[in-house]
Amino acid sequence: MKVLKFGGTSVGTVESISAVLDIVKKSFDEGEKPLVVLSAMSGVTNLLTKMAEHAAERLPFEDDLKLLEERHFEVVKKLIAVKFQNPVFTKLKLMLNDLEEILQGVSALKELSAQSKDLIVSFGERLSNYMVSKVMEQYVAQVEFVDASHYVKTDSNFGNAHVNEELTQQLIQSLGHSHADKLLFVTGFIGSNEKGRVTTLGRGGSDYTAAIFGAVLQASTIEIWTDVNGMLTADPRIVKKAFSQTILSYTEAMELSYFGAKVIYPPTMIPAFLKKIPIVIRNTFEPAFPGTTIQFESGKSAFPIKGISSISDISVINLSGSGMIGKSGFSGRLFTLLAREQINVVLITQSSSEHSITFAVNPDDAAKAVSLIEAEFELELEANKLQLPVVEENLSVLAIVGENMKRTPGMSGRLFYALGRNGINVRAIAQGSSELNISVIIGKENLAKALNAVHDAFFAALKKTLYVFNVGTGNIGATLFRQIREQHDFLLDNNDIEIKVVGVSNSRKMFFDVDGIDLEHWSESLEASGEVADLASFIERMRAMNLPNCVFIDNTASKLPSTYYEDIFKANISVVTCNKIANSGAYAQYQLLRETARKHGVDFFYETNVGAGLPIVRVLKDLMLSGDRLVKIEAILSGTISYIFNNFVGEASFYETVKQAQALGYTEPDPRDDLGGVDFMRKMLILARDAGHALEPEAVDLGAILPKACLEASSVDDFYAELLKADSYFNGLKEQAASEGKVIRYIGKLEEGKVSIALEMVDENHPFYALSGSDNIISFTTERYKDRPLVVKGPGAGAEVTAAGVFADLVNVGA
Repeated sequence: MKVLKFGGTSVGTVESISAVLDIVKKSFDEGEKPLVVLSAMSGVTNLLTKMAEHAAERLPFEDDLKLLEERHFEVVKKLIAVKFQNPVFTKLKLMLNDLEEILQGVSALKELSAQSKDLIVSFGERLSNYMVSKVMEQYVAQVEFVDASHYVKTDSNFGNAHVNEELTQQLIQSLGHSHADKLLFVTGFIGSNEKGRVTTLGRGGSDYTAAIFGAVLQASTIEIWTDVNGMLTADPRIVKKAFSQTILSYTEAMELSYFGAKVIYPPTMIPAFLKKIPIVIRNTFEPAFPGTTIQFESGKSAFPIKGISSISDISVINLSGSGMIGKSGFSGRLFTLLAREQINVVLITQSSSEHSITFAVNPDDAAKAVSLIEAEFELELEANKLQLPVVEENLSVLAIVGENMKRTPGMSGRLFYALGRNGINVRAIAQGSSELNISVIIGKENLAKALNAVHDAFFAALKKTLYVFNVGTGNIGATLFRQIREQHDFLLDNNDIEIKVVGVSNSRKMFFDVDGIDLEHWSESLEASGEVADLASFIERMRAMNLPNCVFIDNTASKLPSTYYEDIFKANISVVTCNKIANSGAYAQYQLLRETARKHGVDFFYETNVGAGLPIVRVLKDLMLSGDRLVKIEAILSGTISYIFNNFVGEASFYETVKQAQALGYTEPDPRDDLGGVDFMRKMLILARDAGHALEPEAVDLGAILPKACLEASSVDDFYAELLKADSYFNGLKEQAASEGKVIRYIGKLEEGKVSIALEMVDENHPFYALSGSDNIISFTTERYKDRPLVVKGPGAGAEVTAAGVFADLVNVGA
């Protein structure tokens, strides 16, 4: 025999009740004769409570009573054949008349006792069970409505009554014997005391009823039908990636439920736990889904934990003082005091020196707890052996739960790394010796961020999500968006990374979407729905969204974004940039950014600062990390200059070559921005700093390519006029190189801590001799690569390769 329990949402509408009937009929048709426990229709218990409170204050409640009648009558009209409706209407009306009389009595007395309130709210379960049992009578013979208050016997603790197990067991066994051939519909949530007064079983009472009946009648399974697909790995309203667990142990389910999982309430499992009866959490609205089975032993799992749960709002009380050290019985005295006053302690942690105790309570209990402590320990406080208790508010508890955590090293490390990486401060920690649960107290404002970060950290088979905020939507930014879109599936399948661009800004507009911007239509979204761009506001919105695993991408050439890098790091957000300004300014700023990123445990990647998509910065760092010693770097790090000197051959003049480079888009609108060598200087400076040299920009010996008259020309046209005049100078260089069997190259060098950039002529033995097109090239001479330097060569400019470099840095953040 099975017990099927259906929650309020399962009996909340005509459609949901129809789904319940289908589930019960299916079980019946398969040879079962289940016992069915129903809650009140969704919202009815709250409505009854409201009517009771209004009656006590002599406020009108008649409209709500009418609404209650209409909801139940609607079900009868739509689900029961007309010829069978009148007796059902009559019985329901009699129940509602009884309810109205009780409410009138409360109104007359202007008093709502706990006993009266229990009696009033019990009508929710009685109405729904009677009504649905009568609907079922049309399909199955021998259906009977059972008022559980006649069988579940309790004490007189109205509102949260305790069950008299021995008497209840006798009565339910008697019911089982006398009604063995009946399909029973049993009211959940309610019982009665020794005088027959109706009581309620408190939170989760209908589940408790199902467990009591299942345990006494030795059910094969207790099925709890609700509106979710079992017990999930986290709250799906907060963690979109949460998924259902197939199997949990009783202890795992109890831990998860205690720390906020609303699917089932821990006490409801105790009768099933004692009899080792499996509890299955099913979804009324997806009956084909198998749900979660809660059983005596936990099933095997590929994951180290079974779930992440939380309590969103708690207060922490800190108690400290020398009078606690070595004082036997102090903790017992403290917690006995709190228990006596019905103050539930959520979590306890104590310093090893016994100098302090920290415990968490419901915020509503914090002030009362402090008053009790001050009264109980008055002498210790007056003698300064104990400090006044300190209350911290606006906190939450996050707990990871799972039997697989036992004897699995690294669980705590993984938890704290995920939190620390996202800038979430842990106020207190508690872990039992069973290693079933690790709980941490964090700021309430960070709970959603923490849940998502920890979920990504422990459920490795899921995809890690990077939330990206991008400034700059020019060629590089637009190309990056296309590359991310095109590689989306590949990253999911091969790197377990999902990239969501949630914020975009250019110089005119900015746009946000926490669910991810459609990268096929980002431009249209930005134009149609974007607000006026303001970088400070963009940064503040990014911080306020408080998402885990955030990355700020700077795809601009502006100085302004780099002024926010330090604040971005302090918000525990990684930075990926192709903008060279931050790394090539004052050395103090360069050093500050690295120290800030390291302090806050985030990444600062800028591979594209030096060689666009070429792996230059990474190669240098890997060489140094591996213990190699750098002897010399030689490089050509300007695609524009590379193209010009590679094509300044034969009959071509330097003037014509520069003109051609500009026509092909290789130069800036003013070619002097390239030929002046400043951009090249910045790249060499960044390499030198990454190699460990504390250099300022003015320390770079920047040799000139252009004559002074060209550099000082007042306009681009004047520049070209002066360049034409300098033809003889450049032709002389070309002829000299040709006569010596050499080529002209503009080469940067780092040697003995000094950086220089100058025009040189190199022969065929030099690795830069055969350079072609607009390629960049860099040669690393190290202790390990002394005779044959390590050379990296390839395209050093262009939106496609630069965006690819930014993309690679972004993926490395995810890794």
